[in-house]
Amino acid sequence: MSTGFIPYGRQSIDDADVAAVVEVMRSDWLTQGPAIERFERSVADYTGARHACAVANATAALHLACLALGLGPGKRLWTSPNTFLASANCGRYCGAEVDFVDVDPRSYNLSVERLEEKLSRAARENRLPHVLVTVDFAGQPCEADRIAAIARQHGVRILEDASHAIGATWKGERIGSGRWADITVFSFHPVKIVTTGEGGVALTNDAELHRCLSTLRTHGMVRDAARLERANEGAWYYEQQGLGFNYRLTDLQAALGASQMRRIDAFLAARRRLAARYDRLLAGSGLTLPWQHPDARSSYHLYPIQVPEAGMRRAVFDGLRAAGIGVQVHYIPVHLQPYYRRLGFKEGDFPVAEAYYARAISLPMYAALTDAQQDFVVEQLLRLVRP
Repeated sequence: MSTGFIPYGRQSIDDADVAAVVEVMRSDWLTQGPAIERFERSVADYTGARHACAVANATAALHLACLALGLGPGKRLWTSPNTFLASANCGRYCGAEVDFVDVDPRSYNLSVERLEEKLSRAARENRLPHVLVTVDFAGQPCEADRIAAIARQHGVRILEDASHAIGATWKGERIGSGRWADITVFSFHPVKIVTTGEGGVALTNDAELHRCLSTLRTHGMVRDAARLERANEGAWYYEQQGLGFNYRLTDLQAALGASQMRRIDAFLAARRRLAARYDRLLAGSGLTLPWQHPDARSSYHLYPIQVPEAGMRRAVFDGLRAAGIGVQVHYIPVHLQPYYRRLGFKEGDFPVAEAYYARAISLPMYAALTDAQQDFVVEQLLRLVRP
């Protein structure tokens, strides 16, 4: 049976999305216009956050969030080793030291127990991190309340990398609400649940953090007369009051994002149905399937499995690719990348993340995946796991 190439993730674009972008193209504003605020408002309203700052991508959002939280040389950022590079690199962009906390063997998210141990040790050694970047891997939320209680006991700021997790909930509350994190970041890359093409949003309930994020994304420029440091010379006048960046999102992207946000509940329902179907079809296969915490509801950006033995992973991966199934591996532990090895990290530093990586494969997961395509994925996977 041939179903054509099946990627591990892809966008879902309809006529309403196209029309929203065309409307902006025919307007007076292609960038820095009203579509930006509409998109920001749609994300903030959906999550329950007070403020949203849209930027060029989630990496930019993480960078600006670290700066807004005061990260810099002489300070430390901790994060999960089971994540994309940006969750750690944002600390290095600021000149900070980066370290990791090993993951939980069921959720593959940052382990609360390992975090508590490491923070207690760091407090004794006077080496506490300034920022903790939690990662909601695959759309599964971290244990946000427990992490917040432990981190805040030590004065650690929380930056939630929820790039995978828009629409997910923890204890009934949507990720991004700001209840347990100082700043939450979402990604809108095409393989994510909602897309702007490229794009990211930083959410916060702190008005001063939001003002800082918004200023930093546009070169550090200030036009608000009430915030000027020098006399206002006229309507053209602006001041650069800090070193910022050009991290802006365009109105074209924002219009697509706002249109996509109207369908987010349908996207989530499709992903959750597909995840439940994978669970049924792969039950008893010997594969390790995604686990969901009873207090969490995943957005299922990814559906990561683990093969029974590490030595099988390459053959299963290559066999699925040869069958036209674009599986992927999420993630190579960040501390094992050459850049971080040169900073002193090595194999064995975070054994749970390394053991997960050795057996991990992400199966196709996106809203438009058909039952026939999913059946084919399962058929080929079982053929390779049970030759």
